[in-house]
Amino acid sequence: MNVRIVLHDALTYPCPLLVVGCCEDSPDEDPLLASCDTLLGGGLAAIRASREFTGKLNRTKLVHTLGRLPAERLLLVGLGKRAELTAERVRQAAGSAVKAVRVAGLPRFATVLHRSVASVSRSLEASLDGCLLGNYGFGLYKTSQAEEAPLEEMTVLAAEEAERESIGEAAGKRTVVCDAVNFVRDLVSHPCNVATPAYLADRALEMAGRLGITCRVLEREEMERLSMEGILSVAKGSHHEPRFIILEYLAGEPGKRPVVLVGKGVTFDSGGISLKPREGMERMKDDMAGAAAVMGVLRAVAGLRLPVNVVGLIPVAENMPGGGAYRPGDVVRTMSGQTVEIVNTDAEGRMLLCDALHYAQRYRPAALIDLATLTGACLVALGTVATGIMGNDATLIRALVSSGAATGERLWELPLWEEYGELMKSDIADMKNAGGAHAGTITAAWFLQRYVGKTKWAHLDIAGTAWEEKGRPYCPKGATGVGVRLLVEYLQRIAG
Repeated sequence: MNVRIVLHDALTYPCPLLVVGCCEDSPDEDPLLASCDTLLGGGLAAIRASREFTGKLNRTKLVHTLGRLPAERLLLVGLGKRAELTAERVRQAAGSAVKAVRVAGLPRFATVLHRSVASVSRSLEASLDGCLLGNYGFGLYKTSQAEEAPLEEMTVLAAEEAERESIGEAAGKRTVVCDAVNFVRDLVSHPCNVATPAYLADRALEMAGRLGITCRVLEREEMERLSMEGILSVAKGSHHEPRFIILEYLAGEPGKRPVVLVGKGVTFDSGGISLKPREGMERMKDDMAGAAAVMGVLRAVAGLRLPVNVVGLIPVAENMPGGGAYRPGDVVRTMSGQTVEIVNTDAEGRMLLCDALHYAQRYRPAALIDLATLTGACLVALGTVATGIMGNDATLIRALVSSGAATGERLWELPLWEEYGELMKSDIADMKNAGGAHAGTITAAWFLQRYVGKTKWAHLDIAGTAWEEKGRPYCPKGATGVGVRLLVEYLQRIAG
């Protein structure tokens, strides 16, 4: 969606539809709404009085102006109670507004939503994010035209020149970030007969070439030389060869230790020999959401030209059963030299990540962060509302939690006490790859911690947040692109 910034009085701006934010209480405090109500002969007040529209969060009301305003329609969008307004609520309201505009069948609209909530910090960025993310749709494989086509253009109205300039700057930056989120959503939404390991590698190379990011892709032969047996063992049952993607964006101070991001890239997870139930298995194309998120973060950081050093490491494989597949009872010697007894071939993500985390030590990371749709147990514990976070450095965890709060991609810390390691003990190897029915999210993170050395490390389990089943205001049903805005925010704070 194209974003235009126009210096114009909202009351006299001609457009098919004008979006205006409305609080649940104190409606008379907004001079624009008061003026619109006067020109509409008290129509807005009547709508409120009848409780047809009260300003409740995410509720919308389309009002035809019948020529009494230059705007052909007003879309009132609820912001909830003024005292409870936050950037996240603004983001949600903007997403709800875009959905309502699409339902109305209009290709373009104007908005002053950001001016309705000027008292809220970062309301402009939040309103832009909500509109740009809420406008997303993935219809590539549908042969019929979508009923609600994505919007073509959004006009943001500014009251003065200084505001126009600030909106223009913010719109440019938020478009870069939201485009990266939608890029990730696309990658995760592709079916697994398209989004193979080779496909992800090709997309990484194409993206890197366009944005000036260094990219290398290791194939089986080089991975064998490096003894990446954790990754290679998972790939044994598949006809698709694994890949190890290395992305380097080094625009920060020369020689400064980078932040290294690692993303789990299982392009399809059947469970292998420990086969998953058939119900919902088609969703397992989203098991590369961590890998896609790392690609999205690198895309956004390069697009914003942040002065930071960031490395992305992406192990990619498909987990399938077959005559050559790895089995329960096998012992795998990972790249670090540690041995792992396989007790569950469906605990494959940690086998990819352990080699990538060990490889990351070559960069002497200032911080090491991995993202993975790692455990169903995290979905049980936190649902789809929050991402689980664990790690070995309290400062890093606090910084990520704060960035998550700012972007609406909330994190919740789980303990990583040493006692959980008792569940991972093996009789014949250094550890097992799964610890049983209890504390599955924590034992998976405990396993990963064995491969990070003394590096400051955080693990984000996005199993519950990578996919949206019902659809939310700025997050349509399907892939969410979670992790991109969170980590871009974190990196922007580092960059200062």
